[in-house]
Amino acid sequence: FQDQAMMKTMSGGNCTLNVPAKNSYRMVVLGASRVGKSSIVSRFLNGRFEDQYTPTIEDFHRKVYNIRGDMYQLDILDTSGNHPFPAMRRLSILTGDVFILVFSLDNRESFDEVKRLQKQILEVKSCLKNKTKESADLPMVICGNKNDHSEVFRKVRSDEGEDLVSSDENCAYFEVSAKKNTNVDEMFYVLFSMAKLPHEMSPSLHRKISIQYGDTFQQKSFRMRRVKDMDAYGMISPFVRRPSVNSDLKYIKSKVLREGQSREREKCTIQ
Repeated sequence: FQDQAMMKTMSGGNCTLNVPAKNSYRMVVLGASRVGKSSIVSRFLNGRFEDQYTPTIEDFHRKVYNIRGDMYQLDILDTSGNHPFPAMRRLSILTGDVFILVFSLDNRESFDEVKRLQKQILEVKSCLKNKTKESADLPMVICGNKNDHSEVFRKVRSDEGEDLVSSDENCAYFEVSAKKNTNVDEMFYVLFSMAKLPHEMSPSLHRKISIQYGDTFQQKSFRMRRVKDMDAYGMISPFVRRPSVNSDLKYIKSKVLREGQSREREKCTIQ
């Protein structure tokens, strides 16, 4: 992330894509281990489900869109369920624009973890909001995964999930199955709508473009002959790297100082 007046650049292969900073967002996916966070991200990016479980340390992805001639960038931070470094989790929250909190419907402890995460996000973002005088809302989806399992194994009732979002119009609850791809598209559609982002960012509402089209991707005249009626395209960056901790800290610092806040005033805790 850089200052809002600057342009963000994504490089992949032989192409370089410039995205206005105002159209660049970070989606942070949080939750306990083994609840299906990475499976939901995989469904979003590739439309695939991986049966083999691999513990996530922290994965970073980037998808760039050309929607009706305007460029958008969505960075996706898939976090570890173990949270070995609490300060890193707080920094991830501070830099996030939209959030997906995932628990497993057959695991009560993972639901309790989501409740803790929801509270932490609201507290951390409230601290930053007070310093930057931002009035932006905080789009968040609470996602109960594995609804393809038998009701016999269910440990969390639907009404309990609904209760977590009932008092916040910018927070929604979905029960999904990453394995069966149930309600995943609908969940992303609602999340982007709450964030006031183009709903074409949803997995099923844009044409998937290969990196080979990168050089012409950002042109306003970009069209695919076979899809004449579609004006939304998305492309995954295959070579993206997560911004450094230093870059994230500078991003947060610039947001605070841009509003004229003093360096000596109380700071948001990230340690």
